[in-house]
Amino acid sequence: MRKQLKYTALVVGGVLTGAFATLQFSSAAAQGTAAAPLPLEELRTLAEVFGQIKQEYVEPVDDKKLLTAAIKGMVSSLDPHSSYLDKKDYQELQEMTEGRFAGLGIEISQEDGLIKVINPIEDTPAFRAGIRPGDLITRIDDKPVRGMNLDAAVKRMRGKPGTKVTLTIFRKSEERTFPITVTRAEIRVQSVKTKIVAPGYAWVRITSFQQQTVPDLATKLRDIVRQEPNLKGVVLDLRNNGGGLLQSAVGVSGAFLPPDALVVSTNGQVAEAHQEYKDRFSDYRLPTMSNDPLQGLPPVLKTVPMIVLVNAYSASASEIVAGALQDHHRAIVMGKATFGKGSVQTVRPLGPDTALRLTTAYYYTPSGRSIQNKGIRPDLAVDQYADGDPDDALVTREVDYQNHLANTQDPNEKAEDRDREQQRMDQLRKLEERTDKMTPEQRAKERNRPIPEFGSDSDFMLKQALNKFEGQQVQLTKSESERKLSAAKPPRDASAPTVSKPALPAVPGASSPKGASAPAAR
Repeated sequence: MRKQLKYTALVVGGVLTGAFATLQFSSAAAQGTAAAPLPLEELRTLAEVFGQIKQEYVEPVDDKKLLTAAIKGMVSSLDPHSSYLDKKDYQELQEMTEGRFAGLGIEISQEDGLIKVINPIEDTPAFRAGIRPGDLITRIDDKPVRGMNLDAAVKRMRGKPGTKVTLTIFRKSEERTFPITVTRAEIRVQSVKTKIVAPGYAWVRITSFQQQTVPDLATKLRDIVRQEPNLKGVVLDLRNNGGGLLQSAVGVSGAFLPPDALVVSTNGQVAEAHQEYKDRFSDYRLPTMSNDPLQGLPPVLKTVPMIVLVNAYSASASEIVAGALQDHHRAIVMGKATFGKGSVQTVRPLGPDTALRLTTAYYYTPSGRSIQNKGIRPDLAVDQYADGDPDDALVTREVDYQNHLANTQDPNEKAEDRDREQQRMDQLRKLEERTDKMTPEQRAKERNRPIPEFGSDSDFMLKQALNKFEGQQVQLTKSESERKLSAAKPPRDASAPTVSKPALPAVPGASSPKGASAPAAR
């Protein structure tokens, strides 16, 4: 049975694209929380274990390596999104925030234990080397890929500009295996893509929320209105967008919402975690912005009909945007239930080249709902393919992580998790039975099914969005589980934080200078 792509990685620098938005609090505020007494007994145990390893382990172990591993283990045990960033991790995160990477320029996923190329980015080393969508990478230099997790494969493809990596490619269409040597380079990714997909209708795709996303979006929206003065509809495509900068998500929402509209609120343990972010420049301003990039946008963008496309890999900052537009009844959300990451991370430098990425708050949509483990439920559930998405049962979301945070608004969450897992097992069994009944030819066709290119003529979900705009019938999902997710809206809590606050200053450190707490994305 063909494995579902559990997540997608953007290897424009070999960086694994994860899912989180970030928020910064002042260090003084963080230190203002009353400190609990240190657990001396546990600290003695830690010191004893450290000493035993140093004395008795089969070979000498470096002190720094042991202590770094202990710190990483401590932080990663909290939830899936908290982590200690060593020098390399911190550098990667800073690069991704800025939209620049050192690597090959390919978007990849994992399939049947191999690395599958989703798309080579135009005018990158991978594109120029002739790598094609659907190619399977079987070896990276001299290392076989099978058995290697996606993160490890990504790191092997990263490297300094000018260095080379040899990929062994299996191309299904030609039934042959061959090597391609690619010279790494610095890649700069444009996070906003636009296209007129039909007369009067624009497609706007945001791949991640970076420092330049809001200015780039504003420029391209102006171009769209110049091209289509009688604009009838906008499709905002957030599929496979794993998140990014919180401020950029607020700015993207603000391009389509009325002035001063609430976009998202946050709540955490410290007072400074109680925040509101609205459609105003002070709330989405980054140090790279001298002027408001959204000022003077054509008024039609505040009223033109909108559809937001999402899927299970739309996460965090993407969910903030989709939730804001949905709650304000500004757009119809179409596609699949999103990832369900409703928490905010602060990236706080610990020194010149290390940092702590710590979950510091939950976020809430304008109506006060937490989407943690729930995701944004689409108004219209639509499949990726016209004949359905049988592999939906294999999709991994936030709720599938063992140490995920609870949704504090849902007292029945544990029982619902058990029911969901049982449904998942039933769906997997049906999927196995379906695969067993296939002929070898049908299995081969299923394995080689082309991945639709977003924004192209083969993009079924986009076609359904255009049908909705034009008053034609929309083909809804064939998946029973997705229909249930779409029908069951998450609980809304009027007591969720919508706390007033003064206008936020520009966030220092968003460009990740040393010594500043830095919003960033993975």
